[in-house]
Amino acid sequence: MYYVYLLKSKSNGQAYVGSTKDLKKRFQEHNTGNNKSTKSGRPWEVFYYEAYAKEKFALSREKRLKQYGKSLGILKKRIGFDD
Repeated sequence: MYYVYLLKSKSNGQAYVGSTKDLKKRFQEHNTGNNKSTKSGRPWEVFYYEAYAKEKFALSREKRLKQYGKSLGILKKRIGFDD
């Protein structure tokens, strides 16, 4: 399985979107500071994720969420990210 995930910073409330094949390992990398993009927002929580059978679909969804702010905004509203 491949995953698209939405992290929420416990320190500043910001969101981060990514994709991976190993969600547990990737989450640990974010919280240990091994990712330059998320180092300053630690600690993180996995707020939401989606599973895909094929990598190409996960990458397509991640790209959509990162490139089109409206897509991410709709998702955040649907899952209650800012509540």
